[in-house]
Amino acid sequence: MRAIAWLLRVFCYFFHTILSLVLLGLGVVAVRSNVSDMKLETLPWQGTELNHRLIIMGAIGLFSVILAVSGKFRILLSLWSIYVLGLMVRGVFFNSTVTFSGREDFHNWLLLIGGAVIAFIGSLTSPEKR
Repeated sequence: MRAIAWLLRVFCYFFHTILSLVLLGLGVVAVRSNVSDMKLETLPWQGTELNHRLIIMGAIGLFSVILAVSGKFRILLSLWSIYVLGLMVRGVFFNSTVTFSGREDFHNWLLLIGGAVIAFIGSLTSPEKR
């Protein structure tokens, strides 16, 4: 059981590190390129507000992973994980403006949401003290 908890925790760290780096990268590139009309259908923001939110979310995500790995403030990663999962579920299932380019696109979103669920479960595990 400890091995499964460890794997879930490591998956959570990798999932949120990669997600946060992607969010941070998108935001930085958009700001540096002076993009003012960017829109991601699954997120509730658009334009320059979206650019800045992407940078902020990327930084918060990385900060929460760093704190969780160091053992300082693990609850922040759980809060971040549920926030990400909520944004994904809301953006895919409860947003009428979202369109998919086909069945494969929808399946990719389902896989991403499944990964977010597993990462959330992993964020709830805590390493055992020896």
